[in-house]
Parts: sequence; structure tokens; C-alpha cells
Amino acid sequence: MLTPSSNTVLEPVTAAMLAGVPDISVHFARFRVTAIGLDAAALGQFDDRPMLAAAELLADAKVDAITWNGTSAGWLGLDADRRLCERITEVTGISASTSVLSLFDVLRARAETRIGLVTPYTDDVQQAIVAGFAREGVEVIAERHFGIRDNFSFGVVTRETIAEAIEAVAADGPQAISILCTNLIGAPLVADLEERLDVSIHDSIATALYGALEAAGLPPSCIKGYGRLFEAGTNAGMQGRASA
Repeated sequence: MLTPSSNTVLEPVTAAMLAGVPDISVHFARFRVTAIGLDAAALGQFDDRPMLAAAELLADAKVDAITWNGTSAGWLGLDADRRLCERITEVTGISASTSVLSLFDVLRARAETRIGLVTPYTDDVQQAIVAGFAREGVEVIAERHFGIRDNFSFGVVTRETIAEAIEAVAADGPQAISILCTNLIGAPLVADLEERLDVSIHDSIATALYGALEAAGLPPSCIKGYGRLFEAGTNAGMQGRASA
């Protein structure tokens, strides 16, 4: 997993999701990301060079897949992640995936084109995400965002705040809800909220792990207790990547 340097949530959550799953280990390499915005300094954090350097370090551990566990393609566009995956594989020879590409794999396989969106981001970033999703054929019909720029601060947003935002978005009847951020603690809430609200919820940490398992040739259904995304049979027929 390629990980933003100021994230505190995705590593323990990913480890918890894999607890009890035999013969799978997860490893992380960080590169500097401290703020999310559309200014040049914030956008420059997602230059491919530090990401590729981190990927090369992971390759030394002879991993079976390398995944960008971040959501920058939400505002940069999915082509940014498509190019990143190509370059990672060119440099390392290892299959690559990303959280956002995996999200779109799932949305397309399930024909979920009208979604709700919950993020911690500022107004301008949220607007860029909504526009980027629309270009990919996914309409955001309801959204909530928390107006935060500091990446570390995403990790201290409470579970109660996240759940309230999801409940508010669900009231508008989306086909699915995306929790788009890998430093929000949404994944542990998904199973209970899906059951109560009767809507699929795709958390970014969960879609990152889903994509990593697929890239490594492993069944995502090995993950238990984290919602419909990982239930056996719900992703039958999924093939290719969101770059198709």
C-alpha cells in the first residue's frame, strides 16, 4: 500500500480487516501528503516521482500487488490513477491498483450510476470530485463534506459525524454511497449502516483493499464483517479495470 504520510487511519483499519485471514500480509510505504486542496502546492504532492520511489521500496519486499491507498484521482481525474498504475507496473513488474479505480470497477459492475458522496474535503475539492465523477458517468445526487484541508485532521473526525453524514445522504435515495477518503474511519461503520439504511456503502479503505486482493489474484470474499463489497457473489462478472 502506498500511503499518505499524515494518514493515521488506513493502516490499523486495513490490518483489522485482514485479521484472521491466513497467509495474507499487508505492507506500507509513505510519501509526503499533509493537505488537500486545489492550489499548486497541494496538487504537487501527488507527483508520480515520490509515489514511484515508494513503490520501488515495496517491490523489494516481493509483494504481489501495489495499491495507491489514496483518493487524489477524485479531484485529479481517473486518468491520473490509470497512468500511475501503468508506471508502477513498468518500474516494478508488479500488478497495481488504486482505491478510486477499484471504486469505479465496483460501481460499473453493479450499474450504480446515481450515488451519494461523503468526504472531509473543502468546497472546491468537493466540487471537483463531483465534476470528475460526472465525466466518468456517475452522478452525485446527494453529498456531505466537512470543509477540512489538513489531512491529519481527517483522521480525528468522529464515527458519529461520519454516520450522521451517511444517514443524511441516504435519505435522498442513492443507489450507493461513497465514503471518499482513506483517512476517515468509515469502514468499521459500513456493515451496520448498510443493514439499517439498505444501501451499499463503498468506503475508500475498503475499495483499496478490494483492489489489492484482486490485483494479487485473491478473492475479496475472504474479508468478513465489512459489508456488501466483500460478500461472495456480489461481484460476479467483474473483470478488467476502470481504465477499460
